[in-house]
Amino acid sequence: MAALGATRRELSNAFDGLTAYLRSPAKGVWKASDGREEQDDVIMVEVVTEVFDRQWWRDYTGLLAKRFGQEEIHVRAVGIQMLDEAGA
Repeated sequence: MAALGATRRELSNAFDGLTAYLRSPAKGVWKASDGREEQDDVIMVEVVTEVFDRQWWRDYTGLLAKRFGQEEIHVRAVGIQMLDEAGA
């Protein structure tokens, strides 16, 4: 899938690496406003950064929505604490 490859390259370049969970895409299921059941494949990509730039992500999710033909792209920002010596 060319779109996924482009996304992986962009995120890897922007954040010096990434983790992509691609082996078995999750299935998303929800009820549409007209009552129909909708479903989609879900792929998670994780990057680690010291600063979360909300505007960059807003702009990038717009690009991704167009690229993947989606109404929305969900981004989660989670604070982490490193447990190795460098993060201690």
